[in-house]
Amino acid sequence: MCGAVFTSPFDVVKTRLQSSVYREAYKSTVSHSHSPVTGVAIHFKETCNILKNVYHIEGPRALFKGLGPNLVGVIPARSINFFTYGYSKEVIKNSTYFQGKESSVVHLMSGVCAGVVTSTATNPIWLVKTRLQLDRATTKQYRNSIDCLVKIVKKEGFFALYKGLSASYLGSAESTLQWILYEQMKGLINKRREHISKLNKEHTSIDSAMDWFARSGAAGFAKLIASLITYPHEVVRTRLRQAPSVDGKPKYTGLIQCFKLIIKEEGLASMYGGLTPHLMRTVPNSMIMFGTWELFTKFLSKW
Repeated sequence: MCGAVFTSPFDVVKTRLQSSVYREAYKSTVSHSHSPVTGVAIHFKETCNILKNVYHIEGPRALFKGLGPNLVGVIPARSINFFTYGYSKEVIKNSTYFQGKESSVVHLMSGVCAGVVTSTATNPIWLVKTRLQLDRATTKQYRNSIDCLVKIVKKEGFFALYKGLSASYLGSAESTLQWILYEQMKGLINKRREHISKLNKEHTSIDSAMDWFARSGAAGFAKLIASLITYPHEVVRTRLRQAPSVDGKPKYTGLIQCFKLIIKEEGLASMYGGLTPHLMRTVPNSMIMFGTWELFTKFLSKW
């Protein structure tokens, strides 16, 4: 919850940059002539300018649009994800095929299970959050989360709450990849700890603290790599949840069609719209989340 509140403004900017509604208003000045380092610096500056403009034009509350469903969703989403991953890992690991041994394949299968279950259970919450974040101040459609939920079901039907679910399933590859990378890096940290024990060196509280910071950093780095590889699904998912219409008909009718149409109309670069604020939000959020998870599991396991 702390991570969601702290990074909410970046989430608002990210969602808007992914949508077609704000694409022209927030058009980037980065060109092909810019070097990667210069491009990152410009994106960072533009993100800060968007935050400032939202604050001045729409007010400070606009920076926290969609925070309600985000806070409502973050607890079950993370709880379901961590529980399903841990439970699946134990079941798969202890099967006759793996005989109690962990491997990347075990982490892969566990991550897929966790991603699919979490996406299915929480998609309606994230759809409401997306609609609220894209709700313009000048043509405001929704008063709050409940009003948004009721209007979506009334106008579009119950199954409209699951728009973008196919992209979310595709996005489970991100969380799966993050789990695999995190487990591998955590394994290296644990080997370092075992090496210290073999040298008959006492593992001090400072060493424990360093291990915790290393695991938290590993979570952030794993999220960074996973996000860079799988980010386009985020844009497609936002567009499907946004559900724009052309001549009274839905503009995006499915996952593949949405991919093709965005690339055709806006170019391949548009598949990475909002990447900078996304990384500015998710990397520290992952470090906070995994670090807190490590502390609480260690504390509660002593009971």
